[in-house]
Amino acid sequence: MARFQKVTDIKQLRLIANTVRQDIIKSLVSAGSGHSGGPLGMADVFTVLYFNILNHDPAKPDWEGRDRLILSNGHICPVRYAAMANAGYFPKEELLTLRKLGTRLQGHPHRTALPGVETTSGPLGSGLSQSAGLAYAGLMDKKAWRVYCLTSDGEHESGQTWEAALFAGNNKLRNLTCVIDRNNIQIDGHTEDVMPLEPLKAKYEAFGWHVIEVDGHNHDHLMAAFHEAEAVYEKPTCIIAHTIPGKGVSFMENDHEWHGKPPTKEQGEVALTELQHWRQQIEAGVD
Repeated sequence: MARFQKVTDIKQLRLIANTVRQDIIKSLVSAGSGHSGGPLGMADVFTVLYFNILNHDPAKPDWEGRDRLILSNGHICPVRYAAMANAGYFPKEELLTLRKLGTRLQGHPHRTALPGVETTSGPLGSGLSQSAGLAYAGLMDKKAWRVYCLTSDGEHESGQTWEAALFAGNNKLRNLTCVIDRNNIQIDGHTEDVMPLEPLKAKYEAFGWHVIEVDGHNHDHLMAAFHEAEAVYEKPTCIIAHTIPGKGVSFMENDHEWHGKPPTKEQGEVALTELQHWRQQIEAGVD
C-alpha cells in the first residue's frame, strides 16, 4: 500500500515539474558545476514517478514495502534530488549544497549519504544490472514492490547494459521497468553520430521485453505507460521516453553542449525567468 499521497491532477503535476526544473537551475548555479540538459529533460518523468507512480514513504525511506528506484545515469542526479526534496525527503534548502564539500547531495548519488537513494551510481551501464538483481530477488521472495531503473540512451553503448537486458528477459522479470531517456545526445554529440542505437525498440523486444514508446513530457502518456508496465505479467517492460534535453530553457534545448555544464548566475536568471513564464502559462491554462 502506498504511504505517499499520490497526485492525480495533471495541472498540479505539471506545476510540480516546473518547480523541479527551477530547483535544478538554482542548485546548479549554486554548485557552479554539474549537468543541465539531462536533468531538465527528465523532470517530467521524475515528477510522475515520485508524485504518482511510486509506492514510497519520504518519512520512512527504508520502508520495506517501497518500490525501488535506481538511477543508472547518476550524472542527472540534480533532477532526482529536486524531486525528492519536493516530495519531502529532505529540506529544499539543502538543494543549494549540491556538489559542495561534505554535502549529502554529491555529484553522483551515494547510497549511504542520502536516505531514499538505493544504489551508488557513477559508472555508466551498471544500473540495469543492479536493478535486474533487485527484481530477481523480489520475485524469489514473493515481494509486491517493483523496481524502476532510469537509464540514458548514451549508456546503451555499454555492453553490461545488454547483458542485464538479456538476463531480465530470460528470467521474465515482470516487476522491472526500465526507462530510457531518449534525448539523442551525449557529451560528444548526437548518439546516432557517436554510436547509432536504432532500432532501439526492436533490440529490447528481441531480448524478451515489452516495449512502450512515449512522449517523455506528456504526463498522461507517462502515467499510462507505467500502468501498462504494471499490467504486463510475463516479461519486463522498457519505456523509451522521448525527451528534449534542456526542456523549458530555450538556449539549452537540444544542444549537446549543455549535457555536462551548469548555467552561470546570469544564465540561471534568464532560465528561471523563462520557467516562471511557463509556470504562469500552466496556471492560466494556456499551455
